Amino acid sequence: MQMTDEYDLIVLGGGPVGENVADRAVQGGLTAVIVESELVGGECSYWACMPSKALLRSGQVLRAARRVPGAAEAVTGELDVPAVLRRRDAFTSDWDDSGQVDWLNSANIDLVRGHGRISGERRVTVTGPDGDERALTARHAVAVSTGSDAVVPGIPGLQEAGPWTSREATSAEEVPERLVVVGGGVVAVEMATAFASLGSRVTMLARSGLLGAFEPFAGELVAEGLRELGVDVRTGVSPTRVDRDVAGVTVRVDGGEVLAEEILVATGRSPRSDDIGLETIGLEPGSWLRTDDSLRVPGLDWLYAVGDVNGRAPLTHQGKYQARAAGDAIAARAQGGPVDDRAWGRHAATADRSSVPQVVFSEPEVASVGLTEAAAQRAGRHVRAVDVEFSSVAGASLHGDGPSGRARIVVDEDRHVLLGATFVGPEVAELVHAATVAVVGEVPIQRLWHAVPSYPTVSEIWLRLLEAYGRDSA
Repeated sequence: MQMTDEYDLIVLGGGPVGENVADRAVQGGLTAVIVESELVGGECSYWACMPSKALLRSGQVLRAARRVPGAAEAVTGELDVPAVLRRRDAFTSDWDDSGQVDWLNSANIDLVRGHGRISGERRVTVTGPDGDERALTARHAVAVSTGSDAVVPGIPGLQEAGPWTSREATSAEEVPERLVVVGGGVVAVEMATAFASLGSRVTMLARSGLLGAFEPFAGELVAEGLRELGVDVRTGVSPTRVDRDVAGVTVRVDGGEVLAEEILVATGRSPRSDDIGLETIGLEPGSWLRTDDSLRVPGLDWLYAVGDVNGRAPLTHQGKYQARAAGDAIAARAQGGPVDDRAWGRHAATADRSSVPQVVFSEPEVASVGLTEAAAQRAGRHVRAVDVEFSSVAGASLHGDGPSGRARIVVDEDRHVLLGATFVGPEVAELVHAATVAVVGEVPIQRLWHAVPSYPTVSEIWLRLLEAYGRDSA
């Protein structure tokens, strides 16, 4: 494809979010170029969503088989760790992005390799691998989709110890005999689960408990599940110092120390915006880029920020949702067409506010959407939370004697619609989309009574939740 220096749209960042922004704009009749300094496909494809789930899946399947008589007797061995790692490598295409580059070509999206920095209004300067610079100009818009980086906290000695972040964990070539995980969020929980399944002796140091953004029972049940996997879960504990020598790392905590071959830090993320030229247009380097619901940065009618870098809802699926809205809005504005950026309009990422679904591939799984009970109360909503144990559902019992589970719905008592739902139990990931539809669609509780779940499936939890809420209350 012939490369040019002027495009309708320039996208900084070639992850799934940037790819989707460019694709929607091209489908809308514009020209687009992606600037990427690493692998096309981004964090999710090579160091996050896909490799992490590949590492987790084999252990999940083995545990599921061992819980069911008949299958349990057929399982005679442990995980084949090299085979798990080879399968992970297949999902990352061995960290080769040629397939993604082929897709860009087929979608009529140009690619410029190198580090892109905004150098003025609608201008981007790209420094290539060889140090040469190339100036790009956007006729209509620049979209920043550079993602986020793992935060390494300022614990004495930690930086010098060369800690793992999610990147090193998901691309590890060997499984350490002992692993310390610092943090209690989604990455920490999933990686503790994965490496415990692969044979590591894992110690979790979680200062604020597990999964603090979810309903409290989610973190409690996941902590139980991790302990059943052999993980030493320590809540209310933080490292005070970390040292590395030839034998590994020594992690000092109040009252003692923990020895391991590796330490994984999963304590949060920061926007990857510190070296993209924000200072040239009056914005602060390293900051989250605030946007309106069409993902445009206020005060700059040509600049968009999409995905993790805007801090709205740092999840791949939510970033791709934003990308569709942004790409369509850019095309519409470029061609003088109407832009529907009202709530739930075609060009508005409305769901970011209070309808975000998320799955934690832990043991047991956690799936949620919308507001927790506490978040709804903080927002001033008059709510009622209803809990049901999965032990009451015949479909769940067919999965075997797995970890205990619970479901909760949060109901707006003034409007009788769901504001949120949380499921913790066997294979609940596939339940969350039904809940997402109910929350986004504001389906009345009275109407949900008529959405009959098939028997015997785990979805029967919906019937149990509605029965607990009470028909007369709807």
